[in-house]
Amino acid sequence: MTNGTVLVTGGSRGIGAAIATRLAQDGYGVVVNYATDAEGATAVVREISQAGGRAAAVRADVADAGQVAAMFEKAGAFGEPLVALVNNAASVGQEAPMQDQQADALNRVVQTNVVGPALCAKHAIRAMSRKRGGVGGSIVNVASVAGQTGGLPNLVPYSATKGAVIAMTKGLAGEVAADGIRVNSVSPGVIDTEMSNRPAARQLAESSPMGRMGHPAEVAAAVSFLVSDAASFVTGTDLPVSGGR
Repeated sequence: MTNGTVLVTGGSRGIGAAIATRLAQDGYGVVVNYATDAEGATAVVREISQAGGRAAAVRADVADAGQVAAMFEKAGAFGEPLVALVNNAASVGQEAPMQDQQADALNRVVQTNVVGPALCAKHAIRAMSRKRGGVGGSIVNVASVAGQTGGLPNLVPYSATKGAVIAMTKGLAGEVAADGIRVNSVSPGVIDTEMSNRPAARQLAESSPMGRMGHPAEVAAAVSFLVSDAASFVTGTDLPVSGGR
């Protein structure tokens, strides 16, 4: 299987780990990015390798321009062209009413959730652009239905950044279509991860049309489709994976 290399940010656990595992099953070499959870990233790489796939873990804080640049230099570990970037790394930020939000916490959530995906997209475009000698490819941004609905109480900055990710997806899709690059996003609803371990999240999931939380693998399946050639005429689209919410 030599389908090229994909880079998944925040791939050490939760939705990111499910995406990395699914794309490895699809035949891609997967670069599993992490910022602090080396043990989790190593476990994901081990699982992929034991199943016969190709994976490598690379540490980088996506909010740091220098670390992002170094990460993309290391992404050629498999000797295959980069064909996809999945911008999954995110911070939920400070859980507090807006009037109690600290400036440093606000800055951090914006840097991680908005600037980070933009920095990664910058390098992915340079690597994949057909105008620059690349083979084209796909960028999939993991947004959230919170970016459209406002999300849970006390997490307004997080919701705002996810709205920005959806807007960036639509704008960037038009900008790089001629480079042979498609840009889409998925917007998960309440997914069964650590981030959803809140009473308000469980109540929101139970009130959705499907009456349950989603599973990380269900988000990964949507990402798999958007990365694949099956979505060759799909760009600038946000795909909700939210149980009907």
